[in-house]
Amino acid sequence: MQKKLIIPAAIIFVFLLYSCGPSKKLQSANAQVEQLQADNSKLKTDGEQLASNNAALQKQVDNLTASNKSVNDQFSQYKSSCEKTKKELEAMQATVQEQRDAMKAVKMKLETALADFKDKGVEVYEKNGNVYVDMQDNLLYKSGSAKMGEDGKKALAALASALNDYPNLKVIVVGHTDNVKFKNSNNDNLSLSTERANGVVRILRDSYSVDPTRMTAAGKGKYDPVADNSTKEGKAKNRRTEIILNPDLMKIWESSVKSN
Repeated sequence: MQKKLIIPAAIIFVFLLYSCGPSKKLQSANAQVEQLQADNSKLKTDGEQLASNNAALQKQVDNLTASNKSVNDQFSQYKSSCEKTKKELEAMQATVQEQRDAMKAVKMKLETALADFKDKGVEVYEKNGNVYVDMQDNLLYKSGSAKMGEDGKKALAALASALNDYPNLKVIVVGHTDNVKFKNSNNDNLSLSTERANGVVRILRDSYSVDPTRMTAAGKGKYDPVADNSTKEGKAKNRRTEIILNPDLMKIWESSVKSN
């Protein structure tokens, strides 16, 4: 009878031991839970990284937006400056063209006024935006003298009529000589050329009412020849008085200042 009781007790013990231990399903569930927790932790880490990346990208976007605004502002200022410069340039070009047209008109008027003196050594031409009137000394003066003859005064009368029609033109009178030295005289070529230029200015001022404030006299003596002084013809060309008419540069300057 006693043996029959021991067997059931052992069976019951084994059954209880087995029923209290982890089952395969429980182990699988625990493994899934651990995996989900690991995945969740990774997702959290990835999310934090993405958030950090997004914040960095947003900062870059903000910086680019600010930079783009700055570039747009600079471009707007540059465009405005270019438009202003273009208007200033157009205004100055218009003024320069106006002066060019005026100088052409002056040249034509002088050519007409001095036509009777062309075969007496008077030449009118344009160079570098200026109008030049060249008068040979045999028209204006006797050799070695600064006293003007009657033909020279008549030529200056014709010149003055044109000058007085253009009161804004600046007038520069430059005397020139050849390289022959004076004999029995205290004068030299430089002083003679200067006195001849002064004489032209005096006559234009006193006899023909040309405003002296617009005239300048200078002498270059033998130091600016236009021909070879070794020949008689060359010397004759070098003995001359240049009358240079300058455009109204002040008007161009004032146009530039006003446009600013």
